[in-house]
Amino acid sequence: MSDEACKLEESILSSAVAWRGSFLSADEITVKLPNGKEATRDVIRHPGAVGIVALTDDSQIVLVRQYRIALERETLEIPAGKIDTGEDPALTAARELKEECGVVANKMSYLTSIATSVGFSDELLHLYMATDLHFEMSEPDEDEFVILELMPLEELIELVLDGQIEDSKTIIGALLCDAIAHRLG
Repeated sequence: MSDEACKLEESILSSAVAWRGSFLSADEITVKLPNGKEATRDVIRHPGAVGIVALTDDSQIVLVRQYRIALERETLEIPAGKIDTGEDPALTAARELKEECGVVANKMSYLTSIATSVGFSDELLHLYMATDLHFEMSEPDEDEFVILELMPLEELIELVLDGQIEDSKTIIGALLCDAIAHRLG
């Protein structure tokens, strides 16, 4: 197979903002495909976000229960939030953990970054592990309603493996935390 036949890259021919919201926007992009034909791609632009796996000294994970209008139901998730323009993701993680949960971590470690929906969004979500925690008063945004829950890591892993947790950042964060715990013995 020739090198030309193996090319996968699409070339952008034109791009226009189709819609702009409070922090998301949607671009309509015309691309030239590897075979020379043209196609249209819709891409949601997202400023990025963080998710925090906050682990207590007794191996419990800090979770938030909240209503998600996109799914029209409550979800159980690790704390998370949008990165403000120019903000370092590690600072976002510390800020969101404190605001949503009233939790301050003496240690915050980067785990990984995940592309949440590569087929239509440029969002990158940076996962952190927070340890050596202490609890203070939460300071949620005025449109943010969450219930804080602590759950043993083993119980969260069971919910993930049983398919009861649907949120991708929570699934990945829980499995990473469990893998790290097993590697550390």
